[in-house]
Amino acid sequence: MKLILASQSASRRAMLSAAAIPHEAMAAGVDEESMKLALRGEGHDARALADALAELKATKLSRRFPTDLVLGCDSTVVLDDGTMIDKAESREAARAVLERMRGTRHRLFSAAVICQGGTPIWRHVDVAKMHVRDLSDAFIESYLDAEWPAVAGCVGCYRIEGPGAQLFSRIEGSQFTILGLPLMPLLDYLRTRELLPS
Repeated sequence: MKLILASQSASRRAMLSAAAIPHEAMAAGVDEESMKLALRGEGHDARALADALAELKATKLSRRFPTDLVLGCDSTVVLDDGTMIDKAESREAARAVLERMRGTRHRLFSAAVICQGGTPIWRHVDVAKMHVRDLSDAFIESYLDAEWPAVAGCVGCYRIEGPGAQLFSRIEGSQFTILGLPLMPLLDYLRTRELLPS
């Protein structure tokens, strides 16, 4: 039995490797955008959406590797007024996201689901509260000069481990959650399954 990460996310792979968690990483092969639209249409809020997408990724890959533990992850960002933020498809869209978030607080949900034999057997959703400072137009432009297109794949248009840290006045929550994986609860579970020493 091994752990398979149903993702090619560089930050999630780096977290698992840095924590000395043996794993393999594979693409989940899920059309995230169409699933996101369908789930939103069914009324999923940001927390439920992250959880459902993480489960979908883990379940799909778990059917191919039924004896292994397959970890699916997803993150969503929602403003306090309920507006969900998606990945930006262009620099202009990224600028609009940053303008929309400045001077506000948002919540970032990170979900992790482990499946075995195509069935979810463990899940955890964590939240971080992110306070974006009142960014100037000039700062947004210089930030995008440095970070676009690297942040194109990041919900909220930031990499907290890099210059994205400068967007915030305050953060409440785990750095691991912000990077896309509630790592501490995952470590606890892997110890119960004896994939890590207790």
